[in-house]
Amino acid sequence: MSKKNNEWKKRDGIVFSTADSFDYHFGEEESQETLPPSQQKLKVVLDKKSRAGKQVTLVEGFLGTEEALKELAKLLKNKCGVGGSTKDGEILIQGDHRDKVVQVLIQAGYGAKKAGG
Repeated sequence: MSKKNNEWKKRDGIVFSTADSFDYHFGEEESQETLPPSQQKLKVVLDKKSRAGKQVTLVEGFLGTEEALKELAKLLKNKCGVGGSTKDGEILIQGDHRDKVVQVLIQAGYGAKKAGG
């Protein structure tokens, strides 16, 4: 009985399916591959919503692994000389550094452009 109980806990909220051919796969996640820099299309945006009026430079549109995203964020933070973080597939750089970030991304081979006002 305990084996059956543990099996149901692994299903992550799936309780019932009406499909006759439904087969639940345990623990199989697709690992997202990081696209080469020349195929990336990144948007660099200035944002200050939900940040108490503080400005941050957001880099959106990165397709790849979390490790590659953190590595790119580290490069941008070092080049701009400021702090930042990664969150939900986006890179946050403290302050308005849009021009510098776009310049660094283009030098690194990424397709990048400023978006928004």
